[in-house]
Amino acid sequence: MRKIDTVADVMAGLDALCRADPRLAAIRARAGEVPLRRVPPGFASLVSIIISQQVSRASAEAISGRLARLVAPISPHGIATAGDEVFREAGLSRPKQKTVRAVAEAFLAGQIDLDEVCRLSAGEAITRMTSIHGIGPWTAECYLLFADGHPDIFPARDVALQTAVGHALGIAPRPGEKQLSGIAESWRPRRGVAARLFWAYYRELKGREAVPAAADVQLAEK
Repeated sequence: MRKIDTVADVMAGLDALCRADPRLAAIRARAGEVPLRRVPPGFASLVSIIISQQVSRASAEAISGRLARLVAPISPHGIATAGDEVFREAGLSRPKQKTVRAVAEAFLAGQIDLDEVCRLSAGEAITRMTSIHGIGPWTAECYLLFADGHPDIFPARDVALQTAVGHALGIAPRPGEKQLSGIAESWRPRRGVAARLFWAYYRELKGREAVPAAADVQLAEK
């Protein structure tokens, strides 16, 4: 299965999903535009996704913007050598300060290579990334979706995706992680496009974006 590199890949994936699961045609119609959502791979994008953990999109954008002004460029060395006052001024919580430092140290020590990680299977890549303190499955999954264009990952822990799928498919209360993972199995091997579809559906349902802010720093079309 090819990676999701272009808008055409998203459109082709949506067409295939709707043929395989006719319920998705009406969901696609309501969702409107389903963006590509690709970001440059690398350390800075991973830091942005870490910042997006468990905070509102507006908060994540504000924190990322302040950090980018204080640590320019955002690099493993820049993060590892930044003082605590830099992170406090940027607005990072103590757990996130610890995580971004741990990631920077892992990069500098050669313990992780994101290019190498993206050549692994999804399961192996997630295992490798989550071996770093503070990186959980959601962060790893979102990095692989947005920075690598992985075609078959669905972050079932994401509350917006749980809400969107629950509303779209008439499931109340909204499905939890385990139930949503089971539902998403039917969308293999295009779960990455399905996730984009339901984030777009959530945007139309709630009138606001819930996808991590880092995902809107678009790569140029190939």
